[in-house]
Amino acid sequence: MSASAKTIGIIPARKASTRFPGKPLALLCGKPLLQWTYERACACSSLDLVVIATDDDEIAERARGFGAEVVMTQVDHPTGTDRIAEAAAHYPSAEYIINIQGDEPLIEPELVNSLARILQGDSHYDIVTAANVFGEEDVNDPNYVKVVMNASGGALYFSRSPIPFRRQPTLELENFRHKGVYGFQREALERFIALPEGLLEQAEQLEQLRALEHGMSIHVTITEDTSIGLDTPEQVPLIESQLNTLLTTSEKL
Repeated sequence: MSASAKTIGIIPARKASTRFPGKPLALLCGKPLLQWTYERACACSSLDLVVIATDDDEIAERARGFGAEVVMTQVDHPTGTDRIAEAAAHYPSAEYIINIQGDEPLIEPELVNSLARILQGDSHYDIVTAANVFGEEDVNDPNYVKVVMNASGGALYFSRSPIPFRRQPTLELENFRHKGVYGFQREALERFIALPEGLLEQAEQLEQLRALEHGMSIHVTITEDTSIGLDTPEQVPLIESQLNTLLTTSEKL
C-alpha cells in the first residue's frame, strides 16, 4: 500500500450484476474482464496507484493473482461511488480519486490522464467526467446516457432520454454520450456520498444527477475515445473483436 499516492485510480468490482452475473471474471481473449481494465488503468501515467475495490473474495483472489492491490469493501453499498469512497479512505494522502469502471477494458489511458490533469490543475470543479460525440442512430437508446453542457463545459443535465428536444433542428447541435469515468477532488467525493438520493437520480437511475441536484459542479471533457463498456453477455464477441484489434495494433508499434 502506497502511503504517498496523491492521485489514485480505483476500479470498483462486484460479482452481483443483474444483467451479467460474475461479469468482472468473464474471460475475454483468455483474460478476465477486470484484468483488461486494470492493465489499461496501469498504463495511465497520471496515476500514482491503481486499486481494485471489491466485496467478493473470489474477485479479490483473482485480482491479487494478476498483481493488483485490492481493498475489501462492505457488501451493501448503494452505488459504485460509495464503494470508491470506502476504498479511498485507506489512502488518506490521495487528493484526487479517479473512478474507473471495471467493465471498461478498452478505455484510453490518455482520457484518464486528461481528467487527472484537470483535477491537478487550478480547477474549481468538484467532479470531472467525459463524453464523446455519437450518432442519431443511438440517441433513443436508454442505455446510452446523454449529457448537455454549458459553454464552459459544465454539465447541465444527464439523461437516458434524448436531450435537448429538437423542436428546431440545427446542424450545429451534436449528441454527446456520457462515459462512466469520474474524477473527484477528495473533499467533493466525501461530500457527495453524504448527500441524500435526489428525485432526478431516482427517476433516471443516474447517480451523477445527485451532484447536480445539490449544486455540485461537474466538468465534461470531450474525448475522441468511443470505446464501450461490457454490459451484457451478448456483447462479449464484439468486445473480444475490438481487443484483438487493439492487440494487433500494439504488436505493430
